[in-house]
Amino acid sequence: MTTPLLRIRNLHAGYGRAEVLHGIALQADKGSVVTVIGPNGAGKSTLLNALMAILPAKGGIEYQGQSIAALSLEERVMLGIALVPEKRELFGTMPVEDNLVLGAFRQVRLRNKQWRDQIDQVYTLFPRLKERRAQLAGTLSGGERQMLAVGRALMSRPSLLMLDEPSLGLAPLVVQEIFRTVEALRATGVTILLVEQNARAALEVADHGYVLEMGNVSLEGPARQLAGDSRVIDTYLGAART
Repeated sequence: MTTPLLRIRNLHAGYGRAEVLHGIALQADKGSVVTVIGPNGAGKSTLLNALMAILPAKGGIEYQGQSIAALSLEERVMLGIALVPEKRELFGTMPVEDNLVLGAFRQVRLRNKQWRDQIDQVYTLFPRLKERRAQLAGTLSGGERQMLAVGRALMSRPSLLMLDEPSLGLAPLVVQEIFRTVEALRATGVTILLVEQNARAALEVADHGYVLEMGNVSLEGPARQLAGDSRVIDTYLGAART
């Protein structure tokens, strides 16, 4: 049996004494897209922040078959884990290309002399960023900022890319473009852990899905199977979402 790229067991995490995640389990196979859907306050962002070591957590976290539970944020980045946070957290007073260069921190530390080649790959994925490479990040549209946030994460050449609500606040046409990008990234072999409220779009692009409710996994299975589950349809897919 192939070892999953990411395996989480009995994970607990929260803020101070307020526990948000109550012993959840999840796994992502190499090269797959796994989505976590659920309502506001379910613990989706908490999950990603715990996996990135932004928040303290208890339980098993295995990456490439090895425990990383005791590793720091920087150590996890160096192993090839990248997070695109919900708020994007770009350097707004710096040009687009400078933001991308900062994302290459891991490759520079690994002494990869070809790290600048990754900029061309990001521009191929997001031609609009190339057009605006000298423009200040803070002046970009919402969709362009999301593209830049994803592009900056890709500069580290991650094996695991975690996306926190990539469609949040974007116009429907831009949302479609973002999810087309997720599909394109799958083709490159990057494993993607996608946290989304837009359950319909997330399940369409994912291989496997988890429904997170009140800090617990209430349902999980192949994405197509979840998309046809009456409980998911009634709660998340009853009306078209944009």
